[in-house]
Amino acid sequence: MKYKIEYILKHSIIIQRIYKILMSFVFRVIGIFITQDESLVLFSSFGGRKYNDSPKVIFEAMRDDDRFKNYHYVWAFERPEDFAIDGAQSIKIDTWQYFKTALKARVWITSVNIERGLHFKKKKTIYINTWHGAGTKKIGNACIGRKDYDFSNVDIMLVQSEFEKEIFLRDFKCNKDAIRIIGFPRNDELFCIDNKIIEETKKELNIPGDKKVILYAPTWRDSKNGGNSYDFVCPLHMEKWRKCFSTNYIMLFRMHAFTTNFNMQYDSFAIDVSSYENLNHILAIADVVITDYSTIVYDCAIANKPFICFGFDYDIYKMKRGFYFDLNSEYPGGVLKDEDDVIDRVAYLTETNKFGEFVSFRHKYIEAGGNSTVSVLNELAQMLA
Repeated sequence: MKYKIEYILKHSIIIQRIYKILMSFVFRVIGIFITQDESLVLFSSFGGRKYNDSPKVIFEAMRDDDRFKNYHYVWAFERPEDFAIDGAQSIKIDTWQYFKTALKARVWITSVNIERGLHFKKKKTIYINTWHGAGTKKIGNACIGRKDYDFSNVDIMLVQSEFEKEIFLRDFKCNKDAIRIIGFPRNDELFCIDNKIIEETKKELNIPGDKKVILYAPTWRDSKNGGNSYDFVCPLHMEKWRKCFSTNYIMLFRMHAFTTNFNMQYDSFAIDVSSYENLNHILAIADVVITDYSTIVYDCAIANKPFICFGFDYDIYKMKRGFYFDLNSEYPGGVLKDEDDVIDRVAYLTETNKFGEFVSFRHKYIEAGGNSTVSVLNELAQMLA
């Protein structure tokens, strides 16, 4: 029901406007009577679906930093009973307790949003938005039918490049003084992958050390049934992949956080890593990444991993969602629409190790990163002093 309501709000401009105006006013009024807690920090990631991404990295760094030893932390989840976080309380998102906590908190840190599409931030509240990737498919107000994104009250917004900065200024209505071109905290460790991590992750997933790893990680698709579900039918015919690669390879499958069902049958060759906590470790063991229009390509660039764009629905996706640039000219190898071409490309990349074109892609779209967490905490400490 919640996803259906979210779908209606996203796709009905009139209902969306009425909801935002009314509920924003209600919470601003309520906020007048709620005293702010100077030591309270509220976190969320992917709308309460996960304990991951840059908010997780920032939280764990704050928890272990003496400058923040007197602060207490709250994480908001759709299912708080599934998360027991050392050093933090878990609450249910989109409840009275959640909004009350948001009104009390001195600091908000999220990868999507805290106000849940509303506007009730207090003047003293410090709002840090790490987002979760941008650059390829259109986002925010660039999407058809969306003009409601307004992050002008965000105090710190993280991006990886001038290219992303322009997107956030235009399509999220960010304040230019809030933009920090420092990269994402979640990606800091990708700038220097430890061989020990590769060995430990393969062992944890029961992947033999001599096996090469193919990761398939597509982006999400909008609901086809009015928001009841966000299913994704895997376009890979596994009999082909087993025939070509099962002797020397393992395939990993990771669905997007917003996808509700991947419709795949897994076994010792095809392994589901959607719930594996650290995506960086999955990228570390991957020899090649197959995706589509996901921003994981920028993570691949940082980690020096070759990627393939399998755009089986490219023309439809381009028409309905749109892109910021021509993928065929910007992505190494362009957009592959045929599964057999993808298989050939995987074999070529993993057997030849010719990755020069990916280095050029990295230099163009990744300008900063590697020390983002420290930069964020140093600035936050100064703001709180």
